[in-house]
Amino acid sequence: MENKEEGKSEKFFKEFGKRLDQFVVEVKEAGGKAQTDFQSRFEELKQAGEKIRREAGSKERWKEVETSLNQAGREIERASKSAFKKRDDKK
Repeated sequence: MENKEEGKSEKFFKEFGKRLDQFVVEVKEAGGKAQTDFQSRFEELKQAGEKIRREAGSKERWKEVETSLNQAGREIERASKSAFKKRDDKK
């Protein structure tokens, strides 16, 4: 009976070892893929940062930003006046 129990345990641990080895291989592959993805994303962010840095020095670009922000401010002002005006009319 002991031989049967030892045989079952050995079989279990042998199968467990194979699965563990496969898991380690898969983890290494996933780590490599994640590192590749991370490196790619990092390069994209570096390029975007450089573009922003170049545009930050451009006075024309900042004038465009200022114009857009002013326009957005006027739109918000109109929307809030409209919202409060409707609220006042209902009273």
